[in-house]
Amino acid sequence: MNKLVILVILLSIISCKEKPTKIISKEIHTNWSFKSLDGTHSGTATVPGTIHTDLLENHLIEDPFYRVNEKKQQWIDKKDWEYTTTFNVLPNVYEKQHVLLNFKGLDTYADVYLNDSLILQANNMFRSWEVNIKPLIRLGDNSLKVLLHSPIKKGLELLEASTHGYPANMDQSENGEIGDKKVSMFTRKAGYHYGWDWGPRLVTSGIWRPIILKAWNTIRVTDIFIKQPSITKAEAKIEFDVTVAIDKPFLGQINILNSETKAVYKSIPIELNPEQNIASIPLSIKNPKLWWTKGLGEPNMYNFTVQVLDEDDNEVSRKDIASGLRSIKLIRDKDEVGESFLFELNGVPTFIKGANYIPNDSFLTRVTKEDYKKVVEDAVNANMNMLRVWGGGIYEDDYFYELCDKNGVMVWQDFMFACAMYPGDEAFLENIKQEAIDNVIRLRNHPSIALWCGNNEISWAWSFTDNPGWGWKKLYTEAQQESIGKTYLDIFHDILPEVVTTYSNGTDYWPSSPQAGFEPEKYPSYKNTSGDMHYWGVWHGQHPFEEFENYKARFMSEYGFQSFPDFETVKKYTIPEDYDIESEVMASHQRSGIGNLRIKEYMGWDYNVPSKFEDFLYMSQVLQAQGIKTAIEAHRRAMPYCMGTMYWQINDCWPVASWSSTDYYKKWKALHYAVKKAYEPILLTIHKEGEDLVIHGVSDKLKALKGELKLSILDFSGKELHIEKHAVVLNKNTSTELLRKQTYLISKGFNKKDMVLKVEFYKNNEKPLAKNLFYLEKPKNLNLEKPTIQTAINTKDGKTYLKLSSDRLVKNLYINFKNQEVFISDNYFDVLPNEEIVLGLTSKENIDLNTIEFQYVL
Repeated sequence: MNKLVILVILLSIISCKEKPTKIISKEIHTNWSFKSLDGTHSGTATVPGTIHTDLLENHLIEDPFYRVNEKKQQWIDKKDWEYTTTFNVLPNVYEKQHVLLNFKGLDTYADVYLNDSLILQANNMFRSWEVNIKPLIRLGDNSLKVLLHSPIKKGLELLEASTHGYPANMDQSENGEIGDKKVSMFTRKAGYHYGWDWGPRLVTSGIWRPIILKAWNTIRVTDIFIKQPSITKAEAKIEFDVTVAIDKPFLGQINILNSETKAVYKSIPIELNPEQNIASIPLSIKNPKLWWTKGLGEPNMYNFTVQVLDEDDNEVSRKDIASGLRSIKLIRDKDEVGESFLFELNGVPTFIKGANYIPNDSFLTRVTKEDYKKVVEDAVNANMNMLRVWGGGIYEDDYFYELCDKNGVMVWQDFMFACAMYPGDEAFLENIKQEAIDNVIRLRNHPSIALWCGNNEISWAWSFTDNPGWGWKKLYTEAQQESIGKTYLDIFHDILPEVVTTYSNGTDYWPSSPQAGFEPEKYPSYKNTSGDMHYWGVWHGQHPFEEFENYKARFMSEYGFQSFPDFETVKKYTIPEDYDIESEVMASHQRSGIGNLRIKEYMGWDYNVPSKFEDFLYMSQVLQAQGIKTAIEAHRRAMPYCMGTMYWQINDCWPVASWSSTDYYKKWKALHYAVKKAYEPILLTIHKEGEDLVIHGVSDKLKALKGELKLSILDFSGKELHIEKHAVVLNKNTSTELLRKQTYLISKGFNKKDMVLKVEFYKNNEKPLAKNLFYLEKPKNLNLEKPTIQTAINTKDGKTYLKLSSDRLVKNLYINFKNQEVFISDNYFDVLPNEEIVLGLTSKENIDLNTIEFQYVL
């Protein structure tokens, strides 16, 4: 027998033995087209995508965000749309034992057909769906059709079939041209699509997350749950629950590997079957590198690979998973005034410095990884340690949570319910349960997840006490009130907490924000000494900014004040004839009906109101920054009674006047610069208490700091009128009163309209660790004069810097490079006379000093 024959025989023997199986995964994202069922519109489609963005890309509509185009496009959500494609199935897929389609996200009422056979009827934007298609696929071309029913028509059908409607304050049904018919609460879809008081009504349909074709033979790892029952600095006791898909008994082995080094942490034999398809593998890590938030340590992550081997040591499946090892607890302990509400990270009581977060765009599929990276970087660069994913948006993309993990940003995660009551039929409640299970399982390994919260403001609005709440209950009969209230309890005190308990990593659950306690009758009020608070006395209640000093809770989870974007942003959605805050376009890009004139009213209390449109936009940002700075300083000063502050809101979903600190194009407003300073690890605050001026030092540090407090009184030409120094101690992880003096002793002999108080904290005569400025008069009463500002640009080590100085005080200097996109390391700040300031400049283009513009308060 020759060598060639021997080789052929050997190859035949090898081929008869079952080879290691691999999962084939392929995204179905090409060759898509769309059409309306009435035949009026059609074109090529992008998947993932939405009908609005497809119409825009096919030049069938104009930019919905430009001027008042939104009003012209309300017909889109009344139509049914069909998306179709063909995809090729190769033999390596067709011959697999298991083939399925995984629909990551369908928006929202979707009938799916494969080769003309109905395989799925979806009805929840927030769920993912897996369908076995092995019996239906063909070798070669296969047709896939997704019929998307109008969410408005579906909603109207459900409203018509219901015995009564439900309250939904933010549903802009009139803008949607259906009158006073609120339908958003019938559909498990992002609430903000139906409009909000900062967002347009653009009710989308589409295939908004990927469709994945998967094929495999023997076994597939479907989920890995890294339980963390005990995490300490000395030892992390964790457990891997590995879930597999199999249809016959399986004997083999599971290895837990270090993804980087490939070292084996643990290896155990397994015996699984279709009824018992979860393997639990305990693992202990000595002296673990714990996951910390910004300011407390490093956000250390562990990357694991779970490898499944068969009896012959062939790898048949694997899955990579990352997590951070940490302990996060919501501490609600009784004390002498009420009940605490604080987050404890790895045993450290942690003051939360953060913001509320909404979706980055009305059209979710336009949000890129760069957009996610920018908003999380903006949070980190402003010294935040938490973002609240608010309940009227979406359970965010995996990448968002990965960024929070890597950057040490905790996430307060709402379930997607906000400012509405909901139907309580059995099918709807089961849909909610499955939605919750899907998303808790998807997100539970992220160390950033600190809390699951049931809803936004619904308990406050409905009220389970004699308090009228938002007046909703009076719209219903007693029997209807009982039914609606029971549904609320079913969802937020039964279904959701049970899902969190069953499927999460021991994460705490809070039923509604705000609430004065866990029980539904714990009605939130501005004087609560327990729970969290949404304080809207400033803005909605027309309280002055000084009232932030008087309304402080155990945790401030919402408060805010509006501003406009700057003129460069406003020009992107307007034309010159729109340059009036009461014009149709400016009113359309302001969804809080009182908004534009409310800004003007507040502005008049503290500032001279500019007549020029561009200056008014600028001044609105200065005003917003002043208000929220006042709030944050009051909250941090109240530590440890208050242990968290999260203003509304960090971002926008379209270009608009809103409460955001960064606009739709991610440009920092004055507020974001102010927040960065107010969230510094060491903060000095100055405020008035009666006739006294009180200076506090607030420190997030875990060790006390001894140093020197320096007070300087300067006039507006830079002359030092008075200096005094005091030895002080900043206590660790708390607020400390450092100095109290009667105000007249500070200003004695000086004109309050011509002076500024500068306070600084020094340690070892180095650069001040903290500083702040305080004026004894409102800005409109100060004797401000036009300054002469000197500027120069230079480069060092490849970085660009702007140097500037002024001969007089400059109040809230805004620096802009006209028609250039330049990020400036600080802006909207006060310039003290004869003080040289160096700012970092970042731009993708050469920076032209001749384009520099200044605005400031006069």
